[in-house]
Amino acid sequence: MATEYGQGYGHRSGSGSHGAGAGERRHRLPAPLRAPIEARSWREFGYVMLSLPLGIMMFSYAVTMFALGAGLLITFLGVPVLAAALAGCRGFGALERARARRLLGLEVSEPEPLRMKRHGAMAWMGAVLKSGASWRHLLYSVIQFPWSVFSFVVALNFWAYGWALLTYPLWFWLFPMHGGQGGLQLYGDETHAIYLDNPFEITVTALVGLLFTMATPWIVRALTTVDRLMVHGLLGPSRLATRVVELESDRGVVIDTAAADLRRIERDLHDGAQARLVNLAMGLGLAKEKLTEDPQAAARMVDEAHGEVKTALQELRDLARGIHPAVLTDRGLDAALSAVASRCTVPVGVDVDLSTRPAPAIEGIAYFTVSELLQNISKHARATRATVDVWRVDNRLMIQVTDDGVGGADVSGGSGLAGLAERLDAVDGILVADSPVGGPTRVTAELPWRG
Repeated sequence: MATEYGQGYGHRSGSGSHGAGAGERRHRLPAPLRAPIEARSWREFGYVMLSLPLGIMMFSYAVTMFALGAGLLITFLGVPVLAAALAGCRGFGALERARARRLLGLEVSEPEPLRMKRHGAMAWMGAVLKSGASWRHLLYSVIQFPWSVFSFVVALNFWAYGWALLTYPLWFWLFPMHGGQGGLQLYGDETHAIYLDNPFEITVTALVGLLFTMATPWIVRALTTVDRLMVHGLLGPSRLATRVVELESDRGVVIDTAAADLRRIERDLHDGAQARLVNLAMGLGLAKEKLTEDPQAAARMVDEAHGEVKTALQELRDLARGIHPAVLTDRGLDAALSAVASRCTVPVGVDVDLSTRPAPAIEGIAYFTVSELLQNISKHARATRATVDVWRVDNRLMIQVTDDGVGGADVSGGSGLAGLAERLDAVDGILVADSPVGGPTRVTAELPWRG
């Protein structure tokens, strides 16, 4: 694994500064003044306006079909009607997820698919009725309607009154010209009436409208927050389904990692120790032939073969140490990490504060993580010193590797740290790198503690 410290971060830093500058140019107005004219505010307002007609349609369909299906359950006809009701609600759910994605920027994954053991209409109806996602979609279709009525009324009134009052100076002349009164009537009874018709009252009206207009986007945003929660909680996958998908993905990462390690071991054996042993066999064969004819040449060949044996043994030791060092099994992380640190090209201080040892699998991952990070420091960091700290917090094993090098380490796709992060993620671990350009670099890894 190789992480280019300087290059990766430098590119990211440049992009960030450019984006920040563009953001400053776009956001010269304060947020309250900017919100009424932002595209996001209008998209959220459009979402609330569309919610009412869609809510009426979903509510009418869900209640009608469910009541009909429940009433017909005394006969077999109730089962397909209920299944059709739930299937229709799932279709509405797909529409709602697409609408939330387009107008609210909310990404919600598809719910867990129907699990059918057999093919056919009966198997499909049984799968629909057994699916928890189907009933959550039905619940959403029912409770979304009253909420859409409330949010529609609140949003539309604030929006209409706000813009009407804010633009009052532009259209108040319609009252004396076409309405026969001085302006907008604020109060009136049989004997007395108050009209907003002088410059001061018109200005105050516009200021009140400005307050309403500035408040409306935030009110609409609060309303759509409830919509976000309902869409995410009822129309997305359940926690159990999400966890199953995560575990399947982690299993794939573990399988790929194991396969890559096996290929690496095979390559190292084939290109290293195996090639040397072949050369050794050939050299000893030649030495055997020359033993009677030229004993001195045979002795030189035996000396060269002896050197090849030593080199092959060292390569085999290094390979075994890379798989799982014996010192880790015998003496734990403290001794094993100290041995790794001694082979680093910069001085490394190791502090392991663990009263007990974690599970061998977690211990091996922690060793591999530190070994790879120290290898990166040796190759790319241009550091003068580094430290390794290992400790336990509740049920988590914490690892922190720091150096005073050039910085720029980046946990992103394609880098060595990204591969390391995937390995940690496969066991519910986390890898975070804090590495500004110029250093220092601090990489923190977190693993589950399994005793």
